[in-house]
Amino acid sequence: MRSQQSMKNIRIFTIYGVLAFFSIMYLIPLFWMISTSLKPNEQVMSIPMKWFPNPPQWKNYVDAVKSFPFLRYAGNTLFLTAMNVIGNMFTASLVAYSFSKLRWRGRDTLFYITIATMFIPGQVLIIPIYILFTHLGWVNTYLPLIVPAFCGGGAFNIFLLRQFFVSIPDELLESARIDGASELKIFFKVILPLSRPALFTVALFTIVFTWNDFFGPLIYLHDPSKWTLAIGLRSFQQQYSTDWNLLMAASTLTALPLIVLYFVAQEKMMRGFTLRTGIK
Repeated sequence: MRSQQSMKNIRIFTIYGVLAFFSIMYLIPLFWMISTSLKPNEQVMSIPMKWFPNPPQWKNYVDAVKSFPFLRYAGNTLFLTAMNVIGNMFTASLVAYSFSKLRWRGRDTLFYITIATMFIPGQVLIIPIYILFTHLGWVNTYLPLIVPAFCGGGAFNIFLLRQFFVSIPDELLESARIDGASELKIFFKVILPLSRPALFTVALFTIVFTWNDFFGPLIYLHDPSKWTLAIGLRSFQQQYSTDWNLLMAASTLTALPLIVLYFVAQEKMMRGFTLRTGIK
């Protein structure tokens, strides 16, 4: 009995040890970014490496914000993020509702085709999509970064919401139909209120992707006044030198909203990952 308890303790200790090791490995780059953001310039590349700045240079954050139009780029990023969240949540939930609760010919086939598009590498579609947006005259505008979100919301979001909607009992919808509710009314009054955890998860994924998106704004936005934070960080990298401490300070400020969002929303995010409706 004592031997079994010892083996159980060793197993638990090993699991927690492995988890702690990988957690530290993931946190080292974040720690290095914050540490470098507070270093004087001569300590950034010093040998041996200094893990802690001495003394901390808090003015690096002020200098970083003054070095490029931080507020303008933050506003542009926030605008694109908000529009993508609205578009993805609205259109992906509508498509998912059609795939899960409405019966029409070819529904399952079209759903499988939609899911199959997730396996197409994005790089394959870059040139044809760019040519399309060029012919539409959308290059150097925000439209290529916003309109796709209002055209279905993406296969992954549709799949995520569809799987959640399937778990909602059909009896609820049948009762609403017997009471004379239209499909749109059922969607807005029954489906959406029961799907808050899944919708929150879709919104969170969209926020993280859009906020960090570098490639999309890089190829479609040529006017510096329309750049996002991810593109604006490039201004710290010059041909012959880079202010690494200011770059890390600006990167920390750029990542800060997502870090705060994670700590505020982690409980709801975990609830959304379980994909349960909570209906009893």
